[in-house]
Amino acid sequence: QLQLVESGGGLVQPGGSLRLSCAASGFTLNNYAIAWFRQAPGKEREGVSCISASGGSTYYADSVKGRFTISRDGAKSTVYLQMNILKPEDAAVYYCARGLYRYCAIHADAMDYWGKGTLVTVSS
Repeated sequence: QLQLVESGGGLVQPGGSLRLSCAASGFTLNNYAIAWFRQAPGKEREGVSCISASGGSTYYADSVKGRFTISRDGAKSTVYLQMNILKPEDAAVYYCARGLYRYCAIHADAMDYWGKGTLVTVSS
């Protein structure tokens, strides 16, 4: 059964760090691009980051560039999102999603499977 399961969310103070994990099962992770999206209350879902199937290409939204790092571990079938210097505006439910293609196309209709999300709260 194909699954994407996010973990690693929680409460962190502004300026802090979290590492999110997206554990994949039921398919070969290295055959697909994987993306992270987030959605805050009352806001539209936003594409945050993506890593290509090979891992050789990454994408970051301008709002997180320089602070977030995406990586993948094929042996563990897991994609990570390291989030540093967190800001209150980073608070959201974070979702990982499998892309339809090997390359990154970070919009929702280019994804075919989604996890259920993990909540990130940034507050002092």
